[in-house]
Amino acid sequence: MTSSSGESSSSPPLNWKFSQVFGERVPGEDVQDVDVVSTIEFDKSGDYLAVADRGGRVVVFERKDGKDNPNQYNSRYELEHLDSTFTGHPEYQYKTEFQSHEPEFDYLKSLEIEEKINRVKWCATSNGSLFILSTNDKTIKLWKVKEQKIKKLKEMDPSSVVHSESALLAEKSFISEQDKPPSGNGYNLEWTDNIVKKISPFQESLSKIAYSEDTTRASCRKVYAFAHDFNINSISSNSDGETFISADDLRINLWNLEISNQCFNIIDMKPANMEDLTEVITSAEFHPIQCNMLAYSSSRGFIRLVDMRQSALCDQSAIILKDVECHGSKSFFTEIIASISDLKFTNDGQHILSRDYMSLKLWDMRMDSLPVAIFKIQEHLRPKLCDLYNNDSIFDKFECCISGDGFHFATGSYSNRLRIFSYGGSEEGVTVEASKNPNRKSFLHSASRARRSSLSNLTRGFYRHGNENSSSCGNDFSNDLSSKLLHVAWHPTTNFVACASRNSLYMYYA
Repeated sequence: MTSSSGESSSSPPLNWKFSQVFGERVPGEDVQDVDVVSTIEFDKSGDYLAVADRGGRVVVFERKDGKDNPNQYNSRYELEHLDSTFTGHPEYQYKTEFQSHEPEFDYLKSLEIEEKINRVKWCATSNGSLFILSTNDKTIKLWKVKEQKIKKLKEMDPSSVVHSESALLAEKSFISEQDKPPSGNGYNLEWTDNIVKKISPFQESLSKIAYSEDTTRASCRKVYAFAHDFNINSISSNSDGETFISADDLRINLWNLEISNQCFNIIDMKPANMEDLTEVITSAEFHPIQCNMLAYSSSRGFIRLVDMRQSALCDQSAIILKDVECHGSKSFFTEIIASISDLKFTNDGQHILSRDYMSLKLWDMRMDSLPVAIFKIQEHLRPKLCDLYNNDSIFDKFECCISGDGFHFATGSYSNRLRIFSYGGSEEGVTVEASKNPNRKSFLHSASRARRSSLSNLTRGFYRHGNENSSSCGNDFSNDLSSKLLHVAWHPTTNFVACASRNSLYMYYA
């Protein structure tokens, strides 16, 4: 965020254009709940994009541009174009998909466990293999995606078989002297039937032809289960390539990728008496460079930085980043809208981007009292908080993402709006409607869904009790609350953003 001279630097706004769409629905089309996208994630190289849905499936897309010309994106090419404008943009194609999770039932707690994928994370490997971590509310799985050749038999119509010269010669050898017709100038019926019976085995063998084709398959390598009493909301791979963390509402566990039956609890926020519960963990992320550092956010709007070298249980040794001005005067909705739904480190590890209901905030890890920048996303909804609370929209969890250079930030909003900001740029930023046809009318109605059983919603009971006497507000919104852009991901090396709304995946480049 700062230049070599120490002066604050900024970046000009970007001109965004539509690139691709997968699964765009027709206005008015009924979308099944299992087809709704629940998370998206680029791998470290940006060559692969994983998209998961509420039906427990993970779809992998592969970057297709530049594959035919291997010299197009090599290191020399990149070095020669560091100071020039990048005119191309990534394009992706379907690679494979697999069923990661199935619906389960916890008989001990009489609890149904949804197959919905909450998070996916790519694991860094030294040999170029593709590994993906995926999790639902309770179970984490490690998948390996690999290409392999599969031999198949193809059925052919015997009547359409074209015999080769060798096959014809073999057929002729079956015709013995006694099979020849009695007269030299014609065939009798018995001789013809005999020939058909002799040739039919050859036709049957030729009706099945073996061939091989390249295919991509995913195999489950590890299952990390029975370690979380509450719903898992985050997983994050460590830069050491050996460990990862998983976070639920009250605890964060540290895992070794090779060990699935043991983990270490490094954060425990569960009070001795659950009635004393004041906040829950909402998101957790490893530092991109320092393998001993991680950050996690809470429902009170705090970000805690943890150094795992200081103690085995790290919840008491954290540095707290908090917006002092935000936590001044309080109203009924203050703590609800202050809850941080997502956080991301910049690639250099010096800054953290967080998303709460109303805004994006950029934090310097060396400043714990105020964010260095605030980007307002939904400030126009502040007068409508009563209605947003009554229809549960106030609990929507929007994600955020950062460009590779750390100067641009993106998040979603209602009416399928993608909001993109630049550091030091306009406060309004750039707004793009996630649609191939921005002028089309949005479908206003969607099937209602049951609330997830999570501790993050336990506090909702306290809020509801305190707001029984609140006056009712109108339901006339200028925003389409059913069309919400919750999931976003920024390509690690290029100004390219992928975002998901319902069952559709949209991609934009600058």
